[in-house]
Amino acid sequence: MTRVTIRAPRPSDAGPYAEAVQRSAAHIRPWNPVEPDGLPDLMQRQGPGLRSFLIVDLASGGLVGKCNVANIVMGRYCNAALGYDSYVPFHGTGRMTEGMRLVVGRCFADQTAGGLGLHRLEINVQPENERSIAMARRLGFRHEGFTPRMLFLGGAWRDHERFALTAEEWPAPQ
Repeated sequence: MTRVTIRAPRPSDAGPYAEAVQRSAAHIRPWNPVEPDGLPDLMQRQGPGLRSFLIVDLASGGLVGKCNVANIVMGRYCNAALGYDSYVPFHGTGRMTEGMRLVVGRCFADQTAGGLGLHRLEINVQPENERSIAMARRLGFRHEGFTPRMLFLGGAWRDHERFALTAEEWPAPQ
């Protein structure tokens, strides 16, 4: 039984998004910037290189999380990077994993079927972020390596573990 759906953010999501991010600040802050008022800017940046999805609980309409499909490069590469945050009270319920499976499926689906037509996805995670690493593994991503000082977060350059998955490997066994 599917408990979530995914969709692009819309202007009416600004209030619920801000509330979800504020409620989840302690959970998000160690790994990502906490930007409760960032949805309008994120929506404005949507385009060929960035697609964002909100993961929404079907029963309540509450925001489970957000996934950005960033650095989309087509042509011979057809690659992108996934970044995601989960929100309280849905954190730890399995709904974020369900939503991420929908996002990955949409990324690999052919463009004629409403997908992004990608061939390869990456997830880059700080080594201490055990929950996000577990998410990458649940989705079937394989560990590809370690990238020192990859992203500037929280006032410092942070190391990341790199995971990847190709369309041929999807869907991953559950």
